[in-house]
Amino acid sequence: MLKIGITGGIGSGKTTVCKIFEMLGVPVYYADEESKKILVTDKNVKAAILKTFGKDILNDENNIDRQKLATLVFNDKQKLESLNSIVHPAVNEHFKNWLKKYSFQKYILKEAAILFESGAYKAVDKVIAVVAPVELKIDHAMKRDKITREQVLQRIANQAKDSYIIKHSQFVIHNDEEQLLIPQVIAVHKQLMQL
Repeated sequence: MLKIGITGGIGSGKTTVCKIFEMLGVPVYYADEESKKILVTDKNVKAAILKTFGKDILNDENNIDRQKLATLVFNDKQKLESLNSIVHPAVNEHFKNWLKKYSFQKYILKEAAILFESGAYKAVDKVIAVVAPVELKIDHAMKRDKITREQVLQRIANQAKDSYIIKHSQFVIHNDEEQLLIPQVIAVHKQLMQL
């Protein structure tokens, strides 16, 4: 079974592309979604985060307030690295267990916004980049996450540039509202099925 990473900056349309792959019968592991769940469900991760960032990041239900945490880490590279060093090992362990269910598949996708930055690219066989013009990414992210333009720009600043992602990926899908997504996904799918 091939493990294929799929990545792209905030608002690039990774999830939309993944949904098309799912329609083609490809299992998708959403690393970003799983990391959010792990913040709530993994007691060790929660304890390590509270030890590192303090109890001020808790909400009224005594859960980690992701918005408070994001505000704290996205302006500080060291804090972001600290958070990633706590969360990523737990996500990687979860991914390994998830993989066992799909050993019969030709390939699976692992979707992660920071595939290269986290080092997770080392655990996949090939990478698909989803790229979009910066204004489109900003617009998508602002609408989806209900955050300001400045907040989106801060997150973009902490992610690998599209040029880097393209250079280090074997496949590129352009989500620019000019090229149709479905034919691009089908073309990549056909190539992956032949590997």
